[in-house]
Amino acid sequence: MSVKIRLQRHGKKGKPYYWIVAADSRSKRDGKYLEKLGFYNPNTNPATIEIDMEKSIEWLKNGAQPTKTARNILSYKGIMLKHHLLGGVAKGAFTEEEAEKRFNAWLEEKTKKVEDKKEKLSKEDEERKAKALENEKLANEIRIKAQKEATAEEAAAEAAAKEAPAEEEAAEEEAPATEEAPAKEAPAAEESPAKEAAEEKAPATEEAPAKEVPAAEEAPAEENTAKEE
Repeated sequence: MSVKIRLQRHGKKGKPYYWIVAADSRSKRDGKYLEKLGFYNPNTNPATIEIDMEKSIEWLKNGAQPTKTARNILSYKGIMLKHHLLGGVAKGAFTEEEAEKRFNAWLEEKTKKVEDKKEKLSKEDEERKAKALENEKLANEIRIKAQKEATAEEAAAEAAAKEAPAEEEAAEEEAPATEEAPAKEAPAAEESPAKEAAEEKAPATEEAPAKEVPAAEEAPAEENTAKEE
């Protein structure tokens, strides 16, 4: 019997998760399986993978062939490397202690990379949340400002509407006052004949220079008398 290590789909539409199983290669993808080895959830970042390393290595020793996706998952968790190192030990290429040392060095480096990635993702998530909060705060300030401006415009419109009738009443009250003004100016027009009578007396004052002329003519007569003497 040919055995495959593959994924079996579960979950709902749009958010699937998978079981990692050892199953007969002739069975359906989501049908019966021989043993569940772990699960894989791609909906998280980074993806969540939990798998039994010893059981997986045992199936690999017995000839189970992982699918492409399953092989990537096994490599990510170091199962393929551990299986390879144990094969080297079996062949006498190196000791079991050396194999364990190599695997632990790889595992330490891998764990550091995963932790760095988680830290980076966490920092990016915090920055994204902070930015979203700042944008929301700015949007609220703009909305509050717009509401205040709208309220001020409404208040100004109401005030203008109240002032308009008052101005119309004031204009109506001023209209009779302007009509009475010509009646008050009429006496001034009647006084103009008196001014004309005063102007007629002015020629009497103009006759004064005529009396001064003989005085000027007498001066030569006096000069002639002085010469005869």
